[in-house]
Amino acid sequence: MTRVSVVVLNYNGRHLLEKFLPSVVKFTPGAHVIVADNGSTDDSVEVLRRTFPTVEIILIPTNLGFCGGYNFAMRQVRSTYAVLLNSDVEVTQGWADPVLTLLDEHHDVAAAQPKILSHRERTHFEYAGAGGGFIDALGYPFCRGRIFDLVESDTGQYDDTRPIFWATGACMFIRTELFHKLGGFDEDFFAHMEEIDLCWKLKRMGFKVYYVGQSTVYHVGGATLAQGSSRKVYYNFRNGMFLVLKHLRGGELMWKLPVRVMMDWLAAFVFLFGFPSAFAAVLQAHVSVLSSLGRTLRKRRRLKVSLGAPHIAGIYPGSVVWKFFVLRKRTYRELEG
Repeated sequence: MTRVSVVVLNYNGRHLLEKFLPSVVKFTPGAHVIVADNGSTDDSVEVLRRTFPTVEIILIPTNLGFCGGYNFAMRQVRSTYAVLLNSDVEVTQGWADPVLTLLDEHHDVAAAQPKILSHRERTHFEYAGAGGGFIDALGYPFCRGRIFDLVESDTGQYDDTRPIFWATGACMFIRTELFHKLGGFDEDFFAHMEEIDLCWKLKRMGFKVYYVGQSTVYHVGGATLAQGSSRKVYYNFRNGMFLVLKHLRGGELMWKLPVRVMMDWLAAFVFLFGFPSAFAAVLQAHVSVLSSLGRTLRKRRRLKVSLGAPHIAGIYPGSVVWKFFVLRKRTYRELEG
């Protein structure tokens, strides 16, 4: 069995493959590099065949989205570890070694991520993943190095190796067997926060998720969902609600769900005065949650039956919204203080 497969999902990203795939091939010797083409209509596949003869191509007949595309591709992967890597990520020499060593030595670690820096502003963390993903008591996700839209510069403050709550889907190392066992990503998420849902399920099985600061990659970001788009707002609010409905324990859900709904609508009315399309996106998100409520609750019941008690490492005990917007705590270290 191959030790590690690097799986890159592509949709009409020929220019990204030409720019970033060479670093993956060069700096991941011995890995099985795969590009899963998600029904592209450009010449991505022709470029791959011509320029990257050692890279395996998995052809997906139609665009299945981030979740569906990776699920399709991963059904054909049998390596010990898989790295789900965005097509707009530049890797660095030796990037995979510290993470793979951690997984080899700690069998209770199911998934991990490296440090994610911005490709555009290389001294700063990147929005998607940064220094490791966390979640607050109300189910709002954030990262060390990035809280809401505020991104920190990298001064070595997060060069540690430590447990986190979720690893970014931009560059997630995961035990292939566990990905298969859980059925991969929940395709109702389509894109955005699906990795948080997957990591939450891993934790409920008793596994850990880690951040490895000795490994660094550079991410462009925004290739699927651009910052500031109403579509991103839609997925943000809809999928955030999916998370709490699926995973919060019954007693918590009874009072936290109304608080989440209230906070969502407070944000929506703020959007109304400067970003009106985002107001409509929040409304659409809540309508979608209601229309799929029965299916979501059935998933919740299956989780309760099949999985054990939650592993809580990485859950911030307070409200990141309150700390950030009211108390003006702008960094993870300030939150901890």
